[in-house]
Amino acid sequence: MSEPAAPAAGDKGPRLQDRVLGGMRWGRLQEPLGFIKVLEWLFAIFAFGACGSFSGETGVTVKCGGETKEMSAISVQFGYPFRLYQVPFDMPDCEGESETRTLHLIGDFSAPAEFFVTLGVFSFLYAMAALVLYLRFHSLYGENKKLPFADFCVTVCFAFFWLVAAAAWGKGLTDVKAATRPASLIAAMAVCQGQEVVCNAGTTPAMGLANISVLFGFINFLLWAGNCWFVLKETSWQAQAAPHDSAAEQGAIDKQ
Repeated sequence: MSEPAAPAAGDKGPRLQDRVLGGMRWGRLQEPLGFIKVLEWLFAIFAFGACGSFSGETGVTVKCGGETKEMSAISVQFGYPFRLYQVPFDMPDCEGESETRTLHLIGDFSAPAEFFVTLGVFSFLYAMAALVLYLRFHSLYGENKKLPFADFCVTVCFAFFWLVAAAAWGKGLTDVKAATRPASLIAAMAVCQGQEVVCNAGTTPAMGLANISVLFGFINFLLWAGNCWFVLKETSWQAQAAPHDSAAEQGAIDKQ
């Protein structure tokens, strides 16, 4: 009899992939613990993506005195990580013919912005790892009592950090808006203090994407805070409380 042919080398990859994907319990995504992890993973992307990819533009117009003077339009680009003091722009000198001075925006709001984005990236990675563990190795939750407890502690920490990060970035964004509005540029430009110089607001920054990032931050806080209850139900604390409650109910029935 002829022996069966050996599998080709190229078949190992797909078969290994099939074994990994075949062990995934996709039906657990319909359960609260699985579904909320998907939302955590998704909204973490929205949060750090909206903040990290933000860029805005502000500007003013300067009209020096005299009929021969032309109007100068100043446009300033800024964005993440919002180290505004490193953003330069040229201020025209109305006393000279073509000389300009280089000024910078005022403020450094990189700390709350970078903390917000970093937390979003770590939340994305942890939610993805926890989701894979829940779908592929769910039996470990019943066999290893320390794993659900560790998941609960990490979930509580992420919920707290999201509250802090969203509040801090909300305050930082308010300061960014104040520092980048055209009126702030006009107040910082010495040339605009001249009697014959007319300075007007130019481009007003569109902060819609940044506002959405703050909203996503608070949504992430609500998701992680709500997930604490579902993870708590997987820990030994909830398992120990259940028999105690059942015994109390049985005692009440016997008394009747």
